[in-house]
Amino acid sequence: MKYIVSTQNKTVNGNIDLPASKSISNRVLIINALCYNPYPVHNLSDSDDTCVLKKALFSNQNKFDIGHAGTAMRFLTAFLSKIVGEWEVTGSQRMKQRPIGILADALTQLGAKIEYLEKDGFPPIKIYGSHLKGKTLELDGSISSQYISALLMIAPTIENGLTLKLKGEVTSQSYIDLTLKLMARFGIQYNWNKNIIHVPEQNYLPGEFTVEADWSGASYWYQIVALAEKGEVLLKNLQLDSLQGDVTIAGWFEQFGVKSEQKKDGVLLIKTENIKPEKLTLDFLENPDMAQTFACLCVAQKVPFHFSGLKTLKIKETDRIFALQNELAKFGAALTEPSDGELAWDGNFDSAAEGKIPLIKTYHDHRMALAFAPLALAGFKMEIDDPMVVTKSYPSFWEDLKKIGFQIENMTS
Repeated sequence: MKYIVSTQNKTVNGNIDLPASKSISNRVLIINALCYNPYPVHNLSDSDDTCVLKKALFSNQNKFDIGHAGTAMRFLTAFLSKIVGEWEVTGSQRMKQRPIGILADALTQLGAKIEYLEKDGFPPIKIYGSHLKGKTLELDGSISSQYISALLMIAPTIENGLTLKLKGEVTSQSYIDLTLKLMARFGIQYNWNKNIIHVPEQNYLPGEFTVEADWSGASYWYQIVALAEKGEVLLKNLQLDSLQGDVTIAGWFEQFGVKSEQKKDGVLLIKTENIKPEKLTLDFLENPDMAQTFACLCVAQKVPFHFSGLKTLKIKETDRIFALQNELAKFGAALTEPSDGELAWDGNFDSAAEGKIPLIKTYHDHRMALAFAPLALAGFKMEIDDPMVVTKSYPSFWEDLKKIGFQIENMTS
């Protein structure tokens, strides 16, 4: 399936029901399972990732296929390691290329028993759930924060708790902070001093919880308002006072004339003026999932950029550095990788790409479709391959675009 995406609008107005935060939903599901919480989780995400994790946690099976869901793979690996029984976890071909060895090694030091069923260090895995005993673990801080979050969530429930000593530069620290804040909402005390996080053995306190709207999903609406000549969009259930680290983008988008106002029922985005920076320099160490949004925005606005803090992008749903270079080249923008974890563009276009309607590949990565579609506001008509990949985090995305005047033409192949 392919979608042709276009729009004649230069003004955008509307009220959008954003999806609930996938990051919060998945963490709360694990915490609920750890404390046998009888209370409901309100506004749980309906994303593929959350549905897969929920299905596994409520299943009577001992074999789980989590597809492309990276958080489900990492969180379940840690969770199942302390649940008595034999468990198998597998995923898509891409998931089998995403490393799990660092997490498995850490769990093994705590007493876990994990076998690799195909390639060492990668899914699928077999887990023999057993009693875990805490200690001090040293981990490279530049690894995926999902490994660290997975260990932290089980930390209160294992004997003697757990101490993590993070070495070097810590990547996606905001997601680790999110995990700890959610644990605190359920009664957990912890200490985070410099690079050492200590979580004593203790009990989670069950209770009701409501998931807030997703700031990652909000980024595409900030992008849309930035590309519009004028307009206002209300993002319902979004909070500027948020647990999510991606709330940082509210400040970043001010450089593109987008103002954020907290209203009773959400955050109102207002295009205040048509401005843009001469060059955009950003460090995405804390917000790597925002890189595609800003790379696409800058190309659409003809803004040269230099991004850093992107080392984890190569082990996401796809190699996002490669994917951005490949697909933005179809619009004539040649992105470079000055060094590992960096991405740059000089602002120049290859005229040979003019007048063509490119087919944008999504590489099984929801954020490719989500970040490229708004470029239609800048006059870039395009086809998007495998458009329903957005169900991983934002199932209603295409319908929401139609609400503000986008034309979405379904082309079956």
